[in-house]
Amino acid sequence: MSAVLDLKSHLAEQINNDHLAGYSRQKLRALAAQHGAPLFIIDEDRIEGQYKALSRALPAVKMRYAIKALPDPYVLRKLRALGSGFDVATTGEIDLLKRCDIDASQAIHTHPIKKDAEIKAALDFGIQLFVVDNVAEIDKFLPYKDQAQLMIRVNFRNQDAVVDLSRKFGCLLTRVPDLVAHAQAQGIEVVGLSFHVGSQVPSPSAHVSAIEMSADLMANMPQVNWRVLDIGGGFPIEYVGPTMAIEDFCAPINEALSLLPPEIDLLAEPGRFVAGPSAIHLMSVVGKAQRGARTWYYLDDGVYGVLSGQIYDHAKYPVMTLNHHDVDVPLMPSVLAGPTCDSIDVIDEDIELPELQIGDVMVATQVGAYTMASATEFNLYHRPQSLWLKAADLS
Repeated sequence: MSAVLDLKSHLAEQINNDHLAGYSRQKLRALAAQHGAPLFIIDEDRIEGQYKALSRALPAVKMRYAIKALPDPYVLRKLRALGSGFDVATTGEIDLLKRCDIDASQAIHTHPIKKDAEIKAALDFGIQLFVVDNVAEIDKFLPYKDQAQLMIRVNFRNQDAVVDLSRKFGCLLTRVPDLVAHAQAQGIEVVGLSFHVGSQVPSPSAHVSAIEMSADLMANMPQVNWRVLDIGGGFPIEYVGPTMAIEDFCAPINEALSLLPPEIDLLAEPGRFVAGPSAIHLMSVVGKAQRGARTWYYLDDGVYGVLSGQIYDHAKYPVMTLNHHDVDVPLMPSVLAGPTCDSIDVIDEDIELPELQIGDVMVATQVGAYTMASATEFNLYHRPQSLWLKAADLS
């Protein structure tokens, strides 16, 4: 049993070290000392690297970054400079684009359910392409039929996805002809289909199946001037286990996309893949206590803060200490907890760590997506400070 635990700890440490590769532990400790902890750090070069890797893997697809993953002004400006457009879901996200001096030329509005005021705000900004998935939503566009074009979101359920986004949105494929007929009868233009097969999917099979069925439907509805297919997101990243290389993941997707006519614009909505690996989070130990056989270490951030994705996003982040990496010290059963007064604020109840001291610095990696975006100020702990740095400042 001990050998199994040792192997598990070794594998976990290897994954953690891979995620921290290229970063200087000394520089990270210095940043924590200079700026204080908790400290959320976004690596500009990793944002660029992730975006370019996905663009190379899907050369025929135009990227529309899902702002909700990490709505940071520096991230948006960087991606715009790289040629990305944006997937907008709210008026707040439109306001953020405005503050970043980013126009609407490459933006789409993908929330299937919208207030009239939200439609107006998007149109005033200059967005023309919207997503719907039901009759009631189509009818909202009757006053704007000369300004807006619609994509119908199709529901492709995927039980293998970590987060099944089709549970809440999307219509059955068999309903698309009726929805198109309803829109056309009112003079509202339908130009495309969209789907999202779920977040953090383990294989491309769901994408491939959805693309093939969408292509078949388009071919069998020649009365529609199809111009767009939006394949959503879901491209996986490593957390505490391996995933397919993005080139291998996208190869069968590209093959499926070749079934579509060349005049169809192909869009994707990457969020996690671009943002997730691009940020790390520094936290410090503020308390410790022996409770039974385990030592509890209390950090200055937890699941109500940047590690909120453990609750909302079903994610498990690699967490390690910066202080004992090069010291051959025994590991002990430990618990990592956040700072709030709520007992749910526990980061890891089954982690093996060297003995830590108050003031030691911990780092969580792969925390760019759906973390700072969903962090709260419960107990009136303020959201962590955010830094935008280049890789040279961290290595």
